Amino acid sequence: MTVLTTAFDGLAPLHQPIMVLALRGLFDIAEVATDAVDTLAEGRIAPVAAYIDPDPFYDFTQERPQVEFDDNDERCISWPSNEFRIARFPGMAHDLVLLAGVEPHLRYATFADAIVTVAQALGCEVVVTLGAAPEAAPHTRPAPVVGSSTNDGLVRALGLSRPRYQGVTGLVGVLQERLDHAGLPAVSLRVGVPHYLGNAKHPQASAALLRHLEHVLGVPTGHGALTEDALRWRSLHDEAVAEDPQASRYVEMLEREYDRRMEAAIPTGDDLAAEFEKFLREQRPDQ
Repeated sequence: MTVLTTAFDGLAPLHQPIMVLALRGLFDIAEVATDAVDTLAEGRIAPVAAYIDPDPFYDFTQERPQVEFDDNDERCISWPSNEFRIARFPGMAHDLVLLAGVEPHLRYATFADAIVTVAQALGCEVVVTLGAAPEAAPHTRPAPVVGSSTNDGLVRALGLSRPRYQGVTGLVGVLQERLDHAGLPAVSLRVGVPHYLGNAKHPQASAALLRHLEHVLGVPTGHGALTEDALRWRSLHDEAVAEDPQASRYVEMLEREYDRRMEAAIPTGDDLAAEFEKFLREQRPDQ
């Protein structure tokens, strides 16, 4: 069974590409991470270089297809989409390979291998996975972004942690193991979303992920396009909290704890970018 369809023929070489992906599901609360990847592709020509056939990977009683009308007013079925798009950034440090998809229910290993195949075929130097998880953080402060990697060079260059989690995992956990075996460096970035907001949209967290990527990768991420939405949702969140005195006191406590933690010095964006590029230069065969 063919699970991966590619359109690599005739594709112009990419400039030191990096793959950035997020998958809607358990580790993408409020679709914060997939919204961030979608924003990266907005406003630019982003052709599809490959896609994963949904049929072998989903329980369609859980991830149901949608009936829609196309531009010709014809009814069609929309299936869970996993398309790899190319975003070129002329004159910048890197081109990007983008995937904003849907976490599969079945055949994790096969799905992860398809991602690795695309990354290798397009010459990606690093794979960056984005995620979003509930956290005890206040919505009134910048959303915290943390990163991890199993690659010692990236851990040193970017001040990342090594993953210590043990337990049930999702597709990203399987993918990280597959990337390790393939010798492809990988970084996992996760943004904390205030847990008391439930599944409410949080574009401020999507923008935080994009700002972090922009500092490190040296490409414009378009996070400014989320400013209006972030302000609107911030106002809605403020109103919801203000209506509950207990929630207001809880947020004040979170603010004090957040401010205490942020007093610790962290590397500047320029420092991170310089160390990342140094790491990549050391990995290239011609160096």
